[in-house]
Amino acid sequence: MTRHLYTLVWWLALPLVLLRLWLRGRQEPGYRRHWNERLGLYGRRAANDEPLTIWVHAVSVGETRAAEPLVDALLRHYPRGRIVLTHMTPTGRATGKGLFGKHGARVVQSYLPYDIPALVGRFIRHFEPRICILMETEVWPNLIAEANRRKVPVVLANARLSERSLRKARKLGKFMRDAAAGIGLVAAQTEDDAARVRQLGAANVAVTGSIKFDVVVPPALVTLGTQLRGQFGLGRPVLLCASTREGEEEPILDAFQAALAAGTLPADTLLLLVPRHPQRFDAVEAMVRERALPVQRRSLLAGGNRIVPDTRVVLGDSMGEMFAYYAACDVAFIGGSLVPLGGQNLIEAAALGKPVLIGQHTFNFAQVTEDVLAAGGAARVTDGADLMTQAGRLLNDAPARTAMGQHALAFANQHRGATSRTLALLPALAE
Repeated sequence: MTRHLYTLVWWLALPLVLLRLWLRGRQEPGYRRHWNERLGLYGRRAANDEPLTIWVHAVSVGETRAAEPLVDALLRHYPRGRIVLTHMTPTGRATGKGLFGKHGARVVQSYLPYDIPALVGRFIRHFEPRICILMETEVWPNLIAEANRRKVPVVLANARLSERSLRKARKLGKFMRDAAAGIGLVAAQTEDDAARVRQLGAANVAVTGSIKFDVVVPPALVTLGTQLRGQFGLGRPVLLCASTREGEEEPILDAFQAALAAGTLPADTLLLLVPRHPQRFDAVEAMVRERALPVQRRSLLAGGNRIVPDTRVVLGDSMGEMFAYYAACDVAFIGGSLVPLGGQNLIEAAALGKPVLIGQHTFNFAQVTEDVLAAGGAARVTDGADLMTQAGRLLNDAPARTAMGQHALAFANQHRGATSRTLALLPALAE
């Protein structure tokens, strides 16, 4: 494929892409808002009192949360600058608003325009960024080419690239090699990530570690977690299954029910189940009710109401409260890993000193997972039944649970500093 053919495909597919956007809006209304931004249409340029604009692209929730230390550091380093923060999903945008709303006009949010030169060009003309920082895995060929053409340096920060993703990218040959070569700096999470990015064609690659280790746990969310724990019952064991994906909840619920019946788990164990995608909250609640497990939703616990004593499952149907859920639990399982989706970020759980359980499929976070396992802060599980067996072992053994949590916390603290290392590598930007 050539980039011209890629662009033609984008133009031909655009009506279908917009139709899909509209249809997705039936379940997630956010997809029907700000559609003009996806086409690079912004109206009149708003007054900008800041002389320097830095463009940071964080596609969805995980990347947005990962970007928090870097965005905060950039705002401190450039006190007369602003951040234009772009996303692809409504949940990413909502997460960004929650994290960065405190900065007011210094953080402007927008959807990323579709990867068509004319649309990307309109974005660059409108916001006039001095640098483009893409988070983690976002390699958009036309965006990179258009930024290069307009002399906007492109940085891939907190970069990760799995072996599977590398194989897919290499099948595209020169098309992806040219895109990778257009990235002026890659700040990779691990040596393995750096090696794979170099194989893809990037020249300037450095290993900085994961910025996610530098996320500061918000005190307000820790306080909320303490409040939630009081609502759950202070003496009640709490097993958190965080960021679960489609295909995981049913085996987890079946295994939870079986483990309670068999006595593998303490009899009063509460399952705190938090699906990763909000459009699935209702479907997951239906799965719980199909098994006759008494369930309450987090959104109905406002005002400090305690849960009903016979409740077995609390459905975490809120956004931006993951740190609170970690603070409220005894053991945390990280979803996306029982099925071959590559896993999710386990650093937040470790940063709160929680023992971590993780499935077999962690290729998106391979190195960090192996490192925390080696540090004794986590354990692998093979399936839902094994998850409940391991959770039961920890919930029934307070000293082992505490030791594993301490190992996880020590691991998280040991790996801080990626933000400052990344910031030091960025090209100097005069205000």
